[in-house]
Amino acid sequence: MKTTVVSAVLATIVTSGISAQELTLGRFFGACEDAGTDTKTSVGEACIIQSIINAASEEIEGVTIDTLPTDWGNYYDQLKASYAGGTPPDVHVMHRHRIPEFAGFGALAEISGDLESVGIDPTNWTDSARAAVSYKDGIYGVPMDLHANLWHINMDLMEKAGLVVDGKPVLPGSPQEMLVHARKLKEATGQDYLAADFAQFPIGVRMVLALMWQQDANIFSDDGTATINSDAGKKAIETVTQLFDAELANPQLNYADSQQAFLNGEVAILVNGTWVVDLYTSEAANEESELSNYYVADFPQLFTEGATWADSHLWAIPSPVKSDEKKYQAALKVLAFINEHNIDWARTGHLAVRQSVLDSDEYAALPHRSEYTATASIARDTPPSTQYGAIQDVLNRELQAIWLTDKPIEAALSDAELEVQSLLDR
Repeated sequence: MKTTVVSAVLATIVTSGISAQELTLGRFFGACEDAGTDTKTSVGEACIIQSIINAASEEIEGVTIDTLPTDWGNYYDQLKASYAGGTPPDVHVMHRHRIPEFAGFGALAEISGDLESVGIDPTNWTDSARAAVSYKDGIYGVPMDLHANLWHINMDLMEKAGLVVDGKPVLPGSPQEMLVHARKLKEATGQDYLAADFAQFPIGVRMVLALMWQQDANIFSDDGTATINSDAGKKAIETVTQLFDAELANPQLNYADSQQAFLNGEVAILVNGTWVVDLYTSEAANEESELSNYYVADFPQLFTEGATWADSHLWAIPSPVKSDEKKYQAALKVLAFINEHNIDWARTGHLAVRQSVLDSDEYAALPHRSEYTATASIARDTPPSTQYGAIQDVLNRELQAIWLTDKPIEAALSDAELEVQSLLDR
């Protein structure tokens, strides 16, 4: 469906004069109390999504939206509790990897037959976006992005270390070369080479997974067999721990501390996601910032094939809402509004999911977009599993035991494999 047709449908929604319907909307991304309704100038995930929600509440006549922001770390625990108590939000965000779990026990509304009625054209979604919201031949949400881990780079530090050629950073092509680069940068600048959240959220897990996928390996197979205690797993972890052992990276940094170290100019490379590109671009434009020369790169290929961790955000409607036609239609219109504003959400740094947006001049002109064009083609994740969250928690605990408490790598991988297999067998 062409953009003009979609806009016409939304205009009909706005001016239809439907009676008032209040919706609750559950999301993470952080708080932004003064986001307003300008979807073009807000900065950062929290404010960009809240500006879109605020605009939807203002522009869709007869629909008001009460946002229920929740911390990312405990979002799914709270969401499950709301479902168990019979009070889930009328619309809520979630990740692609959670679809098998929630759709599997009937929590989400199947919406494939109702999308076009509110101006959503599923054929305009990318293949990966359609796959993200699909489960057993049904569609259980509207995709919003493809997000992935990137390398965020302080070019001034890289320049001092002689790791810039023709205006682009020189990135390693092997674990050994990464160690050489790290030592060179430390000697030239006195700063660490790489930082990430290794002590809190599973950013370190995602980095290790990427390095396993680059060796054509995974933590479990499609048939549900755990394959963690492997040569590929050991090599992936050793690629990271060699930096810790040489004091070229700090394993004790959490998410906030690792980000602040990067913004303070205390580390050359930060492993973090697409979601911070807009924020760091804004920070680099600040004359008082230590990050004045910012570059974004695809996660480098250190083994035999390119790969980086990736996931998708999507918007879903709880299945009980479908029994209330008025509320259900209002919820669908909110999803349509968010879908129509895909270019605005893409300003965060996330990859758009609508092909018409991806092909647009406006999308191509977004800051740093040309620097990580290969990310979509190397995006990877584990096979679908209803136990995804629990598996991620196991890996995070065992990997942190390696670099925070010196637990032997093989012992940690062995323990993780046994526990993950138990989860997969449930």
